[in-house]
Amino acid sequence: MSVEAGSTPSPVTADDVALAVRLAVDVLRDAPPDGWDGKAGSLEWDCWETVEHLANDLLYYAVQLGPQSPPLDTHVPFALQQRRPEGPAYFALAERDAGPAGLVQVLEACGALLVAMVRTTPPQVRAHHGSGVSDPEGFAAMGVVETLVHINDVAEGFGLGWTPPSALCSRALDRLFPEAPGDADPWRTLLWATGRAELPGHPRLTAWRWVSAPRS
Repeated sequence: MSVEAGSTPSPVTADDVALAVRLAVDVLRDAPPDGWDGKAGSLEWDCWETVEHLANDLLYYAVQLGPQSPPLDTHVPFALQQRRPEGPAYFALAERDAGPAGLVQVLEACGALLVAMVRTTPPQVRAHHGSGVSDPEGFAAMGVVETLVHINDVAEGFGLGWTPPSALCSRALDRLFPEAPGDADPWRTLLWATGRAELPGHPRLTAWRWVSAPRS
């Protein structure tokens, strides 16, 4: 998983975002029609809210790259709202009447927008993120991590299996968590880095933060 000294890490690309979203959609389509109001893993949100939140994450990352001159000191000012006080904040909601299939379609569409923006935005572009100014690769990596770990939350809620490709996890770790242990399974390490698992010799994190800054 770790990158050898002096070598160049493999970049996170639009294709990685597309792969993560496609795998997520495949898993969600296997979820039963009932149970979407059940808790998603260790989160305080239900499974529907978590997928809706994930779609918003992907859309949020896409729109930050959209303006000709993206703001660097704050996000593009879409208005946020909440369905309930304890739930996540959104600026786009899925129609409940469309059911789980509609929700998954919203996720797929938001993912496609991020894929398109990462693919077409020049690498020198910089845009705001709450953890620090980032570049298209950084937003791609954040989209991949959000997708992998939140689908894990939902899969746990439904009792579904979910193990994304090790190479995809490794690229995301190298980009956003360069100090993560390099001697363990990449997927397990990504869950550890996002406060969702323990690693041998490394207790579960109670707070975590990724490195959103460009590599150079």
